[in-house]
Order: sequence, then C-alpha cells, then structure tokens
Amino acid sequence: MSLGDWRGQILTHGERPWASITFSGTSHSLALLFAGDEAVAAGERFVEALGEHEFSIPGQLVADAAIVEVEHRLVPTPRLVVQCRMLLLREAD
Repeated sequence: MSLGDWRGQILTHGERPWASITFSGTSHSLALLFAGDEAVAAGERFVEALGEHEFSIPGQLVADAAIVEVEHRLVPTPRLVVQCRMLLLREAD
C-alpha cells in the first residue's frame, strides 16, 4: 500500500528542531483523523504501512517514522485518530 492511498485529515502538526553531534533536522508530530468506514479502513492500512514505508523527500532523510497512539471509535460514526512522529534529518550537501 502506498501512504498516499489514504483518506485522512491532518488535525494537528507540530515541528521542532532536532540535533545530535553528527546530524540535524526536525522532529514532527501529527494527529490524523480518518472518518467513516472507508477512511477507517484506509487509516488501518496507513498504521500498518508507516514503519516500513520508503520516503522520498528531497534534501531530507526520514530517520524514524512511528505510530505513537491509535484511537478507534464506532459511535456515533466510525473514526480513527492516529498520532505519529517522524524524525527528518537534513541530507549533507
């Protein structure tokens, strides 16, 4: 599955600088909402695929992408809220 095959909405996005002795970049946290049966199914595929996805972001290396929390609700309508974090490192020039 491609991560582009989802029907989600970004609820929140946070970004902060990140650095180690040898690398620098940014840490991102996202909350994604998948509402409705089809969207929830797509969100479940997103959760399954994120950790193994090969990202292609010019000038960036995705060092880590992880699901932090998943919340399912069925009432009053199906919805899935996914919290994830990503660490992006700047590629050397």
